[in-house]
Amino acid sequence: MATVSPVSLELDAAEARRMMLRAQGLLGAADRRAGVPGMLRRLGAVQLDTISVLARSHELVAYARLGAVGRKAVEKAYWDGASAFEYWSHAACVLPMELWPHFGHRRRAFAAKGFRWHRLDAAGAKKVLDEVRAKLRAEGPLTVGELGGAKNGGEWFDWSETKIAVEWLLDLGEVVCTRRTGWRRVYDLAERAIPEELRARAERTGSEEGARALVARAGQALAVATAGDLARHLMLPRQMVDGVVAESGLERVRVEGWGEAWADPAALAAGPAEGRCRTVLLSPFDSLLWDRRRAARVFGVEHRLEAYVPKAKRVYGYFAMPVLSGGRLVGWVDPGREGETLVAKRVTLRSRGAEKAVGVALREAARWVGCGDVRTEVTVGP
Repeated sequence: MATVSPVSLELDAAEARRMMLRAQGLLGAADRRAGVPGMLRRLGAVQLDTISVLARSHELVAYARLGAVGRKAVEKAYWDGASAFEYWSHAACVLPMELWPHFGHRRRAFAAKGFRWHRLDAAGAKKVLDEVRAKLRAEGPLTVGELGGAKNGGEWFDWSETKIAVEWLLDLGEVVCTRRTGWRRVYDLAERAIPEELRARAERTGSEEGARALVARAGQALAVATAGDLARHLMLPRQMVDGVVAESGLERVRVEGWGEAWADPAALAAGPAEGRCRTVLLSPFDSLLWDRRRAARVFGVEHRLEAYVPKAKRVYGYFAMPVLSGGRLVGWVDPGREGETLVAKRVTLRSRGAEKAVGVALREAARWVGCGDVRTEVTVGP
């Protein structure tokens, strides 16, 4: 049984929030020299999503931290075929390549379950899996279209057997995605795409060791977190986190209003989190806001994505982007685009005086996406 370390420090909630913002690259001077690859290593995971309003979410995450970073630089950093891979972390995410060995527990859990979303016909499963493996081995990296097609003729989630098979092999780690083309995954055999040293390390890494490494990385990305925060950040079983956190290298602390938490030693050693905080529109899928319970506790705001909420029931809008300013969430903007005009279809302000910060964030975002004008249609105040 792991020895429970004593509480090393007590933090107030405001300092914990600033430490998290610094760890997330949103407070203090951005390390622009490290660019998008450095940002990805800092965050540990960037969520992917098909929705694109101003830009896709993985582009918005880089923009929020680095400013007007070029989209080609973002794509190259994520999908150069060597530095990162896609896998199921918090959700579908792009992750630094060095994390590959630590997800062995998840690959083994998939294998034990036998399926994730779809079941292959038992009689034909081996045949179609072998066909996918053989085609990738013979022809090299391929999209699902090149493998035979993704759809089965029904609704969007009605996958073909080929799509089910290649995604299952991705779950198991036999296949990996390190590149995309036109937003389509390019699948390759892990034996070819993952460096030999990392594959060997994955073979040696047990579930507990992998979980311990992932908990440590979650702690670095969050700076200060409860055990529940750490579990939800990378969708790890809470029991697994509780079993390894004391030996993860994180320090046990207490935070005002939170209770017991765990802190990254490097974040504590860096001293008070000071400096200018970004005033910027955030993607609803930004890692700062993944965990709705944590966001409510840290920022005092209930944040949710309303893209899948019936239009009549939406409060903030289809793709409402939270506005970060002064280390707080000061409002939401539901954006759109008409030619070279960025349209704020609905602006929701949390406090008086937030209009200025929202205007700053809108104008910067407009410049980034190549819009010369900003138009606000509806503003709702506190």
